[in-house]
Amino acid sequence: MKIAIASGKGGTGKTTLSTNLASFLSQTNKVVLTDLDVEEPNSGLFLKSKLIHQEDKYKMIPEWNKTDCTLCGNCQDVCNYHAVIKIVDMIMVFPELCHSCYACSELCPTNSLPMKKQKIGELKQYKTDNFNFIESRLNIGEEQAVPLIKQTLDYVDKKFPDDNIYKLYDSPPGTSCPVIEATKDADFIILITEPTPFGLNDVILAIETMKELKKDFGVVINRYGIGNKDIDKYCAENNIPILAKIPNLRAIAELYSKGELLWNKIPEVKEELQKVQDFIIKLKKTTK
Repeated sequence: MKIAIASGKGGTGKTTLSTNLASFLSQTNKVVLTDLDVEEPNSGLFLKSKLIHQEDKYKMIPEWNKTDCTLCGNCQDVCNYHAVIKIVDMIMVFPELCHSCYACSELCPTNSLPMKKQKIGELKQYKTDNFNFIESRLNIGEEQAVPLIKQTLDYVDKKFPDDNIYKLYDSPPGTSCPVIEATKDADFIILITEPTPFGLNDVILAIETMKELKKDFGVVINRYGIGNKDIDKYCAENNIPILAKIPNLRAIAELYSKGELLWNKIPEVKEELQKVQDFIIKLKKTTK
């Protein structure tokens, strides 16, 4: 199963849930955890792992060759992203805007815009005691996270084709394009939130996004005990399953600040993760 952990905003506990759930599941199952928050990956901070593979990732960008160019302007006309512009006697390419669609290059009558590789980030694969961990990191200054997320997902699918592996994806925050790319092929989405007005507002945005993608999803409430019960009420009224309620404990914050996992030290967290595991196992049986 492919399970994405997402949220409507940052700071709700995606990485906490992703790393602890991956470690907990790996005690009895094959697990691959992938950090798709490529602009700020931090799952690795909580995992004691060994680097076993590393590779650079690229996207293709047009490079203007003025030798045969007739300055017809066709490249500018066919680019939907304004990444190629004709200015007087030259063609300017803006790599940050380019979506690597190849239109300008393929439709250039003089082949004056050949596509060249440009590094956008790197992918690393680690091995922990019980499971594999994949992390991709976008280069500083890169505008687009989606190409690297897509390449990372392709790597995981190619490297781990076994259907009996649980593939967990620590997704980017919010509801924009990176989240869509990270969740569009997932079998189930876990939306993590917190019991505050901000948490309710943003999880509703995430819920509406998942409905548009026609995805099955459930909610985990983090820091349960602060705020109010509005999320409980909203989920009950809309028949949305609440998979777990992780309590608001000082011990959790202390362990988190040290970069340590929670489930093997705090019984309440282990109990809630067991509920998530039971739900996932039951879901897998019903979807076979």
